[in-house]
Amino acid sequence: MFNRRSLLAGSTLASLAAVSKAAMAALPEPVIQTSPDTQAPLVPPNGRPYNPVVTLNGWTAPWRMNAGVKEFHLVAEPVVREMAPGFKAHLWGYNGQSPGPTIEVVEGDRVRIYVTNRLPEVTSMHWHGQRLPNGMDGVTGLTQPAIPPGKTWVYEFVARRPGTFMYHPHADEMVQMAMGMMGLWITHPKAKHPLIDEVDRDYAFLLNAYDIEPGSATPKVMTMLDFNLWSWNSRVFPGIAPLVARQGDKVRIRIGNLTMTNHPIHIHGHEFMVTGTDGGPVPRLARWPEVTTDIAVGQMRQLEFVADEEGDWSFHCHKAHHTMNAMGHNVPTMIGVDHSGLAAKIRQLVPDYMVMGERGMHDMTEMSMPLPDNTAPMMAGDGPFGPIAMGGMFSLLKVRRGLKRGDYSDPGWFQHPPGTLAREVGDAPPAASAPTPAVRASDVEVQVRKPQGHHNH
Repeated sequence: MFNRRSLLAGSTLASLAAVSKAAMAALPEPVIQTSPDTQAPLVPPNGRPYNPVVTLNGWTAPWRMNAGVKEFHLVAEPVVREMAPGFKAHLWGYNGQSPGPTIEVVEGDRVRIYVTNRLPEVTSMHWHGQRLPNGMDGVTGLTQPAIPPGKTWVYEFVARRPGTFMYHPHADEMVQMAMGMMGLWITHPKAKHPLIDEVDRDYAFLLNAYDIEPGSATPKVMTMLDFNLWSWNSRVFPGIAPLVARQGDKVRIRIGNLTMTNHPIHIHGHEFMVTGTDGGPVPRLARWPEVTTDIAVGQMRQLEFVADEEGDWSFHCHKAHHTMNAMGHNVPTMIGVDHSGLAAKIRQLVPDYMVMGERGMHDMTEMSMPLPDNTAPMMAGDGPFGPIAMGGMFSLLKVRRGLKRGDYSDPGWFQHPPGTLAREVGDAPPAASAPTPAVRASDVEVQVRKPQGHHNH
């Protein structure tokens, strides 16, 4: 929920003692958001008009106009983020959230952003992808001194080109970004643009990843590749909200990647065009239809399509391990192993021991296994026909006819018209039985050594 709170209140008094009350009174009051729900688009109350975005499980920062300048106030601070129902993480972010609020402006706007540091260490703010004066680029030690704890700094520049950009620190970047410090920046065109179409629905979100041990709440900041939580706007399925569209709507989805690996983002039931990158709009002759596009580290991709097929369509990263939660990289593969006799012996020592994995892992979605407190299930989320067996970077595009313009509420599960639902037609024929030959050492022709680590995540 939205609330306004003084920067000098409560436990922050000591950390902000260096900031005078008179100086703080001159700043725009920061707006704090704590709800993990997708907030309604913020229709601009002043300045030049534009069609606002909807930040998936996020929100847009309000601003104030001061002598023709749009002023924002970002507060870098520790936050608690509900990543999925029943699972909360202790992160660092901005204005009560991780990621921080989306900043929306119009091409040509002069923008002034105050950044207050409530962290226990120095920070800075880099405006990823922006054309701006070098001294506003936010690289600690190179273009500015670091912002000490308890201090407020100001950045000011003109939003020179339309597109989708990001913001994040360039101070102790490994730690601060691993803790969730990032946000989106949208610059809308000031007039009709030959390469930027008008759309009915405009969604935006960031890809991010965390390594949070089951039962804990704080990310392991030294992790390089073996993350166990792959998230959209610091939410994991089933905590990621659906993307709702009316049948026939032109839809734009803006996706920025601030994880440590690439992500092939895939949509079901539709084709899209990649119409923009963090470098700007893609020339029309350079576009082609896709159902999957790869988004590398530090990149943004803008997808556009017409939502003309009704249904509940999967929308996810196509790296299979990225649609799971709380993964364990050292779990042995038990497929095809008959350990029923061994299981009985183990139960004499461990009464609650369960056989898992000999037929694959889907059974785990139906088991109500006890988990440590504050742990996201590996595969969670129920659909109309049972467990969806997905987690992590997974959501739904829900297309319905007859929705009202501006209605982003979840319409519930799709009701399939008669004759359009896959159905059972009979039992599978019995498999031909044959003895399993024993494998002798002399039969092995190739010795395969798997590389250590998970460098292809």
